[in-house]
Amino acid sequence: MVRTASTMLPLGTQLPNFELGVVSGVNSAPDDPLKGLSHIRSVDLTKRPLFLMVICAHCPFVKHVESGITNLFNSFGNDIQFLAISSNSLITHPQDAPEFLASQANKLGWKFPYLFDSDQKLAKALRAACTPDFYVFWPSPDGNLTLRYRGQMDGSRPGNETPVSGDDIRLVFKSLLKGEVISANQKPSIGCNIKWHPGMEPEWFG
Repeated sequence: MVRTASTMLPLGTQLPNFELGVVSGVNSAPDDPLKGLSHIRSVDLTKRPLFLMVICAHCPFVKHVESGITNLFNSFGNDIQFLAISSNSLITHPQDAPEFLASQANKLGWKFPYLFDSDQKLAKALRAACTPDFYVFWPSPDGNLTLRYRGQMDGSRPGNETPVSGDDIRLVFKSLLKGEVISANQKPSIGCNIKWHPGMEPEWFG
């Protein structure tokens, strides 16, 4: 695995438009991984705060923080929308196909939407670089969701013996829900690089 850091999308960026398939509960055919997927569009989201996670099924860095994602949702899921996407190429990593993402979500009891970014357009619009990559979008005065945080969940990494706490994200949520200003000095997430379709890598890859 290649340790890769967040590119740190500029704060204030508006949530990109998207329409993606929902993998939860899917039973995809091997020859058509998108068969049977319902869809969610960005315009369908409420104007509540949004916690967006770029994750996948196989990555050891994601597996390491799965419990932290669950705990954050249990603590803040009533006040904040949670949304996960997987953008890994099935050409190179079929283990991240929708049926495996659905199995991951079902096993962990995740009740938030898990989307499949098959053309990788949303990942590129977010300048996502790694799994996991985390983004907090907050309603602005004009009603749009704008980026207030991007970076790590906490300082825990596989093998560093620091417990998974979710403290960095937890502090952001608590502060923004109170209307407080958060620091722009944010630490990038670290994880496996996103698996781009061969020949379709963005300019910041590698």
